[in-house]
Amino acid sequence: MPDSRQFLHPEAIRRISRLELRARHIVEGFLSGMHRSPYFGHSVEFAQHREYVPGDDLRDIDWKVWAKQDRLYIKQYEEETNMRCMLLVDVSGSMEYGRGALNKFEYASTAAVSLAYLILRQQDAVGCICFDSKIRLAVPPRSKRTHLLSIIQALESCRAQDTTDLYHILAQVAQNQPRRGMIVLFSDLLVQREPLLRGLRMLRQRGHDVLVLHIMDDDELDFPFSGPMRFEGLEGPEYLNCNPRALRQGYLEALNQHLEQIRRGCARHTIDYALIRTSEPLDAALAHFLCNRLGMHHRN
Repeated sequence: MPDSRQFLHPEAIRRISRLELRARHIVEGFLSGMHRSPYFGHSVEFAQHREYVPGDDLRDIDWKVWAKQDRLYIKQYEEETNMRCMLLVDVSGSMEYGRGALNKFEYASTAAVSLAYLILRQQDAVGCICFDSKIRLAVPPRSKRTHLLSIIQALESCRAQDTTDLYHILAQVAQNQPRRGMIVLFSDLLVQREPLLRGLRMLRQRGHDVLVLHIMDDDELDFPFSGPMRFEGLEGPEYLNCNPRALRQGYLEALNQHLEQIRRGCARHTIDYALIRTSEPLDAALAHFLCNRLGMHHRN
């Protein structure tokens, strides 16, 4: 892993206004000196064959192989053998929170474009879905380098606004992504746990490799507030006048229970999970997560 002094802090990332340049700086930074990324699997750069099964399109049968071996084989093309990844980015109202250099949505968007850039570098296909209570924008997976611009345009055109309905979003993705691939979720996961875990389990049952990047602000994790305050909801008109010191212990206990249950649920369903603070250097967070993922796969 690169020296920690090389990592870009959120303040430095914020000064890079274009998402494409942010992604390039972040990815090239932690891949410096490495070979093509092993973290997401390997692209297959040649066509291959597999045995015919009933239901396959007869036009894909390699009749030359049949003539030589008297067995039916299907031709698989490069597009079919490459890994496909779908990035799910939460654009609900709560993602707009942040008192640091980047709010949660800006951090998630930068992370998503960085992963898209990495995936396209190794000639795999990547797409993107922006969602809140419904899917707002969907960019289908493609493997051309120029496809990064389509993902950036989708993220830049979305603005945090509505509530989150993660279960129904994940159920739609499971239904609309019949081919096995990788699903990466970027969200603050401020939702009910059981429906969330049911949705994630559904993706795993469909054969998808699922990664969860749980993005939260320092304020949400540490609750540093003191003195009389007014808290206003980002996903509705509600507000609360209170003394934060009286709430802090109960809040942190409830939050830690929520986080632990999500961690355990992801582990139970063999889902890679990482909690990331928006104050954390993004390239360091991604490098740490990806290296841990590689180590876990070597152990399996």
